[in-house]
Amino acid sequence: MKVLITDEIAESGLLPLNEDPRIQVDKKLGLSISELHKIIGNYEAIITRSGTLIDKALLDHAHKLKIIARAGVGIDNVDVNAASSKGIIVVNAPYGNVNSAAEHTMALALSLCRNVPIANSSLKGGDWQRAPFTGRELKGKTVGIIGLGKVGGRVARRCRAFEADVITYDPYISEKRADDFGVKLVSLEDIIRFSDIITVHTPLNHETRGLISAEHFKGMQDGVIIINCARGGIIDEAAMLEALESGKSSGAAFDVWSQEPPTTEVLKKLIAQPNMLVTPHLGANTFEAQKNVAVDVSKEIVNYIDGRPLSNAVNIPRFDPDQMEHMKPFMALVSILGNFISQLAPPNPNKITFTYNGKLARFDCAPLSVCGLAALLNHCTDQEVNMVNASLIARDMGIEVESIRSTETNSFSSLISLTLESSEGSRTIAGTLFEGTPKIVKMRNFGIDFCPEDHMLVINYQDRPGLIGKIGTILGEANVNIGNMSLGRQEKAGEAMVVFSVDSPVDEEALQKISDAVNAKFIKVVHIG
Repeated sequence: MKVLITDEIAESGLLPLNEDPRIQVDKKLGLSISELHKIIGNYEAIITRSGTLIDKALLDHAHKLKIIARAGVGIDNVDVNAASSKGIIVVNAPYGNVNSAAEHTMALALSLCRNVPIANSSLKGGDWQRAPFTGRELKGKTVGIIGLGKVGGRVARRCRAFEADVITYDPYISEKRADDFGVKLVSLEDIIRFSDIITVHTPLNHETRGLISAEHFKGMQDGVIIINCARGGIIDEAAMLEALESGKSSGAAFDVWSQEPPTTEVLKKLIAQPNMLVTPHLGANTFEAQKNVAVDVSKEIVNYIDGRPLSNAVNIPRFDPDQMEHMKPFMALVSILGNFISQLAPPNPNKITFTYNGKLARFDCAPLSVCGLAALLNHCTDQEVNMVNASLIARDMGIEVESIRSTETNSFSSLISLTLESSEGSRTIAGTLFEGTPKIVKMRNFGIDFCPEDHMLVINYQDRPGLIGKIGTILGEANVNIGNMSLGRQEKAGEAMVVFSVDSPVDEEALQKISDAVNAKFIKVVHIG
């Protein structure tokens, strides 16, 4: 795999890539848009920070691109929808710099409360003044944290260590999570009304852009302090400027901006405000964080090459990290089921149903459905299908996808069933894990029991004495060795389904001979790669 790096990335964090002989890493910094468009078609992966715009125009030139790795938390510079439509995985490093961002938030808060920057400048200028720089303590202050994620949670713990009262607003967390951090979960309105210090720690999206508006500033306490180390644009910067100029806010500290570098008049005035403490997006700029995020995205690229699940893909349904190891074998199973049934079922399905029974049904099975859908659709379309674009492609093909979960099961602790419906009827296949190994236990209405292998032969016929012997003879004459056989039937001398595992592919001539010999209703070779 050829990997292109377009922004400055910590070299020590690239060891997983540099030590892998399958990977060629090219570092090309400062490329113009036209230069990047010209060369991107040669690469399967790109690693970037915030300095490279990965938009639709670039992706239209990226004919080989499989994975985009953003060495950092945000993905503002990546058009995720455009990438998803092309089946390109987008990964980021959401945890590598969280400690750095939390510590920078505290550094700004303490520096602002204790007037460190202006006191430093005064003393260096030759003055010895103390009274003008009298500060405020964090102890006893009410700190309102908007967003109790990885960074916000760390900030909460640090503020509590300073004996501040911490309240938080986050519509996506439970009361228990807030309790775990020792903070009180409140509404955004209460954050605005009661906080002495407000700090934001959310991603930037359509829900959070302009989250703190001019109207909110009117409801804040006089002298409120505002901190933004998350993303520029979450706080209305024009409203922030007005609050500082009017004295509504006694001070603010921003590390991030809606435009970087800032060039608008509003941003220039905001940065120049005497009570404004500013840094040029340094939240993740520690040596430790830069190494961590580089290591994280490098490992994700190696995981992709090895076919292992990706922990930090932003456009693939993911399991809870605590469930990942438990669910990996089921991902292999559902992929095999999708692959298998797609080679047997009639074309043009109009509905695909994934059913999860038993213990497995207690978990979120959405990633399993997408995984199985991708394996299935890869045999139904010329376009490459993966977990990124499987749902989009199914929708474009007019295929309805349904998932059903039930903890009830008859014979197996966990069972996955796939049903394809088309104008020619429905087809079902079901499988389970036996000591961690995928096993198929049902095809149509036939109970069956076999472990899928590379080359298989599936035959449906009316059972009569001697037919299995005939099949074996024909395969032997074709120099095809039988590894295993599984026979399913509903009654003696009735309709039967037999599946052979064979050591090599069965050619068309042998296939026709077998079909004629047993008067097969259905005969098909299946290859599980």
